Amino acid sequence: MSRQLALNLPVQPALARSDFMVSPANAQALAMIDTPALWPQGKLLLVGPEGAGKSHLAQVFAHDRQAEVLLADRIRPPFAEAAAVVVEDAERVAGDPAAEEALFHLHNHVLQRGGLLLLTARHNPAAWGLRLPDLLSRMQATATATLQAPDDALLAAVLVKHFADRQLRVSPALIPWLVPRMERSLAAARDLAAALDARALAEGGPVTRTLAADLLDSPPPEAP
Repeated sequence: MSRQLALNLPVQPALARSDFMVSPANAQALAMIDTPALWPQGKLLLVGPEGAGKSHLAQVFAHDRQAEVLLADRIRPPFAEAAAVVVEDAERVAGDPAAEEALFHLHNHVLQRGGLLLLTARHNPAAWGLRLPDLLSRMQATATATLQAPDDALLAAVLVKHFADRQLRVSPALIPWLVPRMERSLAAARDLAAALDARALAEGGPVTRTLAADLLDSPPPEAP
């Protein structure tokens, strides 16, 4: 069979509030994002696995509060005077003395000015491996909202979202067929949509159940 060259088309993820799928797995975290007046000391840590929706919630908060968004390992003084700051992947600072020091001073800078500080991480601070005691104590004193493992309804909704982000039209019957056969994580839903997109482009056809079955039955590629 001749194979069509796969085109690297841009993917435009939809990160608006209306695109966030609410389920019992994330409803508590969304409620906390919507009520920053209830955050103890004006700070909150979103914790959850990769692809659980932490960055999406952070973008919702940043949009609502005109917050500055920073990657944790790229924080550098002087700090902005924004009334709200988002720090993504906060655990990345662990083990880097300069990065830990920068996050420590940013934390104090934001809160001393009466601002809001939202952080995201995959794990609770005790598991980060922080070496700066003052930073560890401040992170452990931060209120936490946890995004739980997704249920079937959330996995289905996220698959639909990722297909839409990639401008892929799939049969509605394909979604409930995929959900019980895929790895149960939102990151897996993202990766599955990407893999189906790439396979369909390479074969020059649509995303079908036959294509999906072939992909799911294929062994993962060997690491280089």
